[in-house]
Amino acid sequence: MLVVVQRVAQASVSVAGETVADIDHGLLVLVGVAPSDAPTEVEAVADKLVGLRIFTDDAGKMNLSVADVGGSVLVVSQFTLLGNVGKGRRPSFTGAAAPEVAEPLVEQLVDSIEQRGVPTASGRFGANMAVSLVNDGPVTLVLSAKDGVIEQFP
Repeated sequence: MLVVVQRVAQASVSVAGETVADIDHGLLVLVGVAPSDAPTEVEAVADKLVGLRIFTDDAGKMNLSVADVGGSVLVVSQFTLLGNVGKGRRPSFTGAAAPEVAEPLVEQLVDSIEQRGVPTASGRFGANMAVSLVNDGPVTLVLSAKDGVIEQFP
């Protein structure tokens, strides 16, 4: 599982001109699911996201988590994160899980974050989404989870 995390002042997702999800202060999380991903990766990512200390404290240091600051999370499925551009000019997406594998795992991620006490919204799986955000910082991190463990990336 490959995840891009952005600290945001606000973020929203629209489909066909209709806003389907929006958050204020929190995290925008773009999620790419690989064919070998399982619930163990989801739980590792949910734990990391809720506890990730990337919000500033009163001293201006990144010491607080999204839970600490009362923020929200917006999860957006993005299979293109797993695109391979090593050959040719058109990406190959064979590294991305099929929708019937990916969708339940993305839904599990949303549920897992909510179960940890952080309000969570999501885009619409498989839709052509317009994602809007105001990046706060900017702070952007990339996480990789394999076999239930968050790995160093890259």
